[in-house]
Amino acid sequence: MRPGTTGTTGRDRGRRRPAWRRPATALIAGLAAMALVACANAPAPPDSNVALGDGAGAADGADPGLPDRLAGAVSEEAAYAHLEAFERIADQHDGNRAVGTSGYDASVDYVAGVLREAGYEVQTPSFDVRTFTAGDARLTVADAPVTTEVLSFSPATPPGGLTAPLSVRPSAPEDPTPGCDAADYQGMPEGAIAVVERGSCEFGQKSQVAGAAGAVAVIIVNTEDAALPATLGDTENVVPTAAVTRTAGQTLQDGQQATLVLDTTIEQQSSRNVLAETKTGDPDRVLMAGAHLDSTPEGAGINDNGSGSAALLEVAEKLGAEPPAGQRVRFAWWGAEEIGLVGATKYVEGLSEQDAARVALYLNFDMVGSPNAGYLVYDGDNSDNLGGEAGPPGSETAEQVLTDALVAAGAPEPEGTAFDGRSDYGPFIEAGIPAGGLFTGAEEQKTPEQAQKWGGTADQPYDPCYHTACDRLTNIDRTAFERNITAMGSAIGRFAVDMSGVPAR
Repeated sequence: MRPGTTGTTGRDRGRRRPAWRRPATALIAGLAAMALVACANAPAPPDSNVALGDGAGAADGADPGLPDRLAGAVSEEAAYAHLEAFERIADQHDGNRAVGTSGYDASVDYVAGVLREAGYEVQTPSFDVRTFTAGDARLTVADAPVTTEVLSFSPATPPGGLTAPLSVRPSAPEDPTPGCDAADYQGMPEGAIAVVERGSCEFGQKSQVAGAAGAVAVIIVNTEDAALPATLGDTENVVPTAAVTRTAGQTLQDGQQATLVLDTTIEQQSSRNVLAETKTGDPDRVLMAGAHLDSTPEGAGINDNGSGSAALLEVAEKLGAEPPAGQRVRFAWWGAEEIGLVGATKYVEGLSEQDAARVALYLNFDMVGSPNAGYLVYDGDNSDNLGGEAGPPGSETAEQVLTDALVAAGAPEPEGTAFDGRSDYGPFIEAGIPAGGLFTGAEEQKTPEQAQKWGGTADQPYDPCYHTACDRLTNIDRTAFERNITAMGSAIGRFAVDMSGVPAR
């Protein structure tokens, strides 16, 4: 999962702009026709219990029993075998599956191979992506070292670093946007290193605005005593930017002499998505389901997001390429999510307006096996007021269907999680496509109330191995993983058969 608004971000803490009303533009060729042969374990002929009441909402030619059968067919053990394969791939390729690495390419080949064996025709379209690597990151203030970390896609400082006085920008408790506007830098000396607090705009905006006001670098002070592995994204005209913890930031004083050293490299590379689509169902009414396939460079990424990728692969296998569905089902495994949702964004931006309108709904699965698991569903209607925005109409239906599916799978009562664009659903809702998804939590801490309801440990992260080398098979809660896989099968089956509650666009 991309560092995001719940903790570490390209977009800082706060509400996202409701830009989903703007339609996507640009052109893309449609997917080729899918394979004629269904996988051997595709759903059986209709003979199971109806999952959708009397089936009145099912599209022509669709089998209302499909959701129940698919939920019963998907297997945690089979999905776990895919996780084992992802860990083997990482171990054979320098310990990770990050964008631009042989480990990621091997992951693409593995997923594509499984899908072809299941009867799908598979595409692995490439896209251009900027990659980022960081070496040394040092901050010295008044001749004393201060622990710091570089934000992804920060420019490097000159060799030997840059030395300048600090300019601590004042912020009021009621101001949600410190360092986001030109007015925040009034009176700052030319050539200073700006020190600003987190706020509700993108970090790239902070760096860009500070640079335009004359800052030679930016230090962002976190609102908590925790790491801030954030990103500047694709923002242009940014300056070298690093972050410190809240306590470290409180020691920084206006006018102190500071030296910042950031050793970074930004390169242009190519990566790939994986796409597969059923042959049956209405090609003008498409259900999409996706998960990001890349890890961070720090490790194998077995929960983030091997778990979502493996679960989705298992659902695709069991659904088969020719299910009795009313809608086409298009599966996607995205590349370069960890560095800014690049694969999903490139895909959505490449859709023509007509092709975007054919995508009726997008479901996202990012981290569904966290070891201190939460049971979280994207808050599509913003009814929980968690700091996101309501998604396009139909997102509230996705939330309800996924919530019901989790409960039916044996999970305790789920909660909402902010619909803030943090994962690959972000580009879809920006393009006006309704979306939803499941999530078992990342670096945020489980509350005592949640621990009482769900089990696990209060006041500890949902995933203590988030973006670290310990995100391996030992980092998976197999009970949560199984419940989420079952819920995914049920929800994908439901929308494949019945899109009621999701308006046509």
